[in-house]
Amino acid sequence: MTRRHHAVPLHQAAEESPTLARLTQLARESGERLKAIESSIPLALRSSIRPGPIEGTSWCLLVNSSAAAAKLRQLLPVLLQKLNSRGYEVTAIRLKLGSLQK
Repeated sequence: MTRRHHAVPLHQAAEESPTLARLTQLARESGERLKAIESSIPLALRSSIRPGPIEGTSWCLLVNSSAAAAKLRQLLPVLLQKLNSRGYEVTAIRLKLGSLQK
């Protein structure tokens, strides 16, 4: 490995490291998945949800309240169908409660 003694932009570092490149790709895809299902989520809930990690065919959504998670749980079959119809191989959507930061 060659050591550099100068600053490297983040996108360049990510492209040059297989691990960072994969993480960047997964983060981008998670955001794309959320955009793909956004129209199926009630407008009032959208600000309560952020894309989370992708692990194989399982995807996680980060939700900021148990009330929002309860409503979202009811929508999971519709969201799964929409994702699969758009070419994403998703067999499960997990919901994780926590504070969301933009």
